[in-house]
Amino acid sequence: MDSVVRLLLRLLLVPLGYLAAVMAGAAVILVGEWRIGTLFDTPQPDESGLGIVVALAAAGVLVVLLVSAMWLVAAVGILFSELFAVRSWMFHAANGVVSAWIGARLLDADAEGNAVAHDPFYVIAAGLAAGLVYWLVAGCTAGFFKPVLRSPAARAGRLPPPERADPPSSGPA
Repeated sequence: MDSVVRLLLRLLLVPLGYLAAVMAGAAVILVGEWRIGTLFDTPQPDESGLGIVVALAAAGVLVVLLVSAMWLVAAVGILFSELFAVRSWMFHAANGVVSAWIGARLLDADAEGNAVAHDPFYVIAAGLAAGLVYWLVAGCTAGFFKPVLRSPAARAGRLPPPERADPPSSGPA
């Protein structure tokens, strides 16, 4: 029963972690590269509502682009971490950086004027943020076959040795 619950938990956490990672990467790109906050700083106060609409539309388009460009590359690393129970934050951060880098190169091949693909700092920062957020949500408990809350001896299939009770000494003879 424990393995069925763990499988259902993994089937829920992995897509949720990927969605959270995409949102974190999109937030880094929106705030850093596109400087989305400057849309709200207008000389006319009536135009701040338009800035909100433009920011929401840009965020939606960016999330769709990130999901379509990075999902396959990130899925290879996620599958590797699930199969071999890799729970290292460094692995997931590196997976985020590599998938963001390759995804940016794929977007760069499609559109020549893509500003995100030409600035490696924000690509690496978005990938790093995405990898760390994925690790926080799903990566720190990765692996279906490797339980999380058991001791290392129980995970290896060994039980701890029973404690021996020494016979009481009868004192000096």
